[in-house]
Amino acid sequence: MEKRKFGKTGVEVSILGFGAMYIGNARVDDVTADRMLNEVLDLGINLIDTARAYGQSERRIGQFISHRRSEFILSTKVGYDVQWQPDWTYEAVTGGIEQALKLMKTETIDIVHLHSCSLDILEKGDVIRGLEKQKKEGKVRFIAYSGENEALKFVISTGRFDSIQASVNICDQRIIDDTLPEAVRQGLGVIAKRPIANAPWRHSSPPVGHNSAEYWHRLKKMSIDPHGMDWLELALRFSAYTEGVSTCIVGTSSTDHLKENLRALEKGPLDRDIIQHIRSEFQKNDDNRVGLI
Repeated sequence: MEKRKFGKTGVEVSILGFGAMYIGNARVDDVTADRMLNEVLDLGINLIDTARAYGQSERRIGQFISHRRSEFILSTKVGYDVQWQPDWTYEAVTGGIEQALKLMKTETIDIVHLHSCSLDILEKGDVIRGLEKQKKEGKVRFIAYSGENEALKFVISTGRFDSIQASVNICDQRIIDDTLPEAVRQGLGVIAKRPIANAPWRHSSPPVGHNSAEYWHRLKKMSIDPHGMDWLELALRFSAYTEGVSTCIVGTSSTDHLKENLRALEKGPLDRDIIQHIRSEFQKNDDNRVGLI
């Protein structure tokens, strides 16, 4: 498993991380979640990314792999859904972290993101101060933001964050030119989410789901030639080897799928002419294609 420096944090992350939304689903039983989480670690994946919004995910991470805590970098997202506290306040951030520590049975969470809050909330500053307080107290190692566009640019401009998480894929490329270079210059760790753009090539008509239809329309408008490659391989290698990306997270219900992803990544970066072709197709068809939250 290839490991990379996570910005200037001093830690290394596997090129592929695990998005733990699936194991938070109430329709997934504990036995399945237990097996999945431990198999993820057995594969050498050392970044697990979750959130308060992911149902049972934080609890199951604590219940089933807290005994292997030294083997992985733990990432979550906060800012909302704390009893008696308004969302996106100082108290919602600190309270969310306190609850996540208990649920995941850990004394420290490696990376804590503000979960895609708006620019105006960030500019008020309370949520950022909440993260900084918990970092100062040792409950959080690295403070981060998960989001897109102007809010993401603002976060980077403050110089107060250690890492970011944003969409980087064949259908979401604007970040490559207008945001990633500054993140790299500042030494931020970068987690690429949705590296396969919700796999729009699987569908003959627009799919239902969060951002799936938009990605489908974007891919349809572009004339990307996969050069004989499987679409998943093309998309994953494009995202994972984009300059500045530290790791990319994939959520799945199958360790066989994770193994397939790892085999694709073992092939390394795409040829330069293929990368240029993908970049050119996006740029020619960029109708104000902002990053999708």
